[in-house]
Amino acid sequence: HEAFRAGVGFILINPAAFTHTSVALRDTLLAVALPVVEVHLSNVFSREEFRRHSYISPIATGVISGFGPNSYRLGLEALLSHLNG
Repeated sequence: HEAFRAGVGFILINPAAFTHTSVALRDTLLAVALPVVEVHLSNVFSREEFRRHSYISPIATGVISGFGPNSYRLGLEALLSHLNG
């Protein structure tokens, strides 16, 4: 919620294990009503079955997965492109 009050225009998040477990995080992201990009360092779809479910993906503007640290850069670039139309 602090991001919203601070005037931030988007959220780039690696929810890690909260991806698969946190309805509270999902509800918080919905409440701030900002564009969200979910990023993961690994390709979650090539890992264990339980990691393939995300509470965040259905509410995210987009998802970047599997590019290691570049996932953050790619996510940011995608968000900025989305915001700039």
